[in-house]
Amino acid sequence: MTLQTWLLYFAAVCVLVATPGPAVLMSMSNAVRFGVRRALVSALGSITAVCIVMTVCAIGLGAALATSEKIFSAIKWFGVIYLVWLGFKMFRSRESGFGDGADGADGATMPPPAKSFTGLYLQGFLVGASNPKALLFFTAFFPQFLNPAQAQLPQFLILGTTFICCELFGLMTYASFAARIAPWLRAPGRARRFNQVTGAAFVGAGALLATVHRS
Repeated sequence: MTLQTWLLYFAAVCVLVATPGPAVLMSMSNAVRFGVRRALVSALGSITAVCIVMTVCAIGLGAALATSEKIFSAIKWFGVIYLVWLGFKMFRSRESGFGDGADGADGATMPPPAKSFTGLYLQGFLVGASNPKALLFFTAFFPQFLNPAQAQLPQFLILGTTFICCELFGLMTYASFAARIAPWLRAPGRARRFNQVTGAAFVGAGALLATVHRS
């Protein structure tokens, strides 16, 4: 793999990562509700799912799974149901504020640690694993940057590591931005509106996922 090929791949991945999706929405929501540290846990859960999908594609199963209508549909509708469930759960939340009354070092109200690390990690894993577009992406996108005349595994590791680093950086950038506006959102009444907006966004993401086809 030449440096020029890697730079082209890096640019493509940056554009993809910068495009908001369910994982970005999840990271921002968790950053506002629980803080950046816990948003990182959910992001790592999503990254774990991505690593599994990449591994499946690396060993040659990705193409078979991507061309299976039944498997693709099962993953897709699981993702649709899960995202819509998250959306309704958040939309119907009666939470009226994010703060617990404790002040941080900067005087801002700190978010309550209301969700366990395990729960956040599992949430991130399910969001990452329930998107069939990842399977199509790694099956169709990776081969375009692989040199068939060279060893495949080192190239795959380079591409995979690049994607993981960019994805984690992108998720945490969005989470950090959300955490910065969290003090404004913690004003009375704004938490409920935030939950309604993000809940509707999750439902919308689920609806968009339902329109995805293998082609």
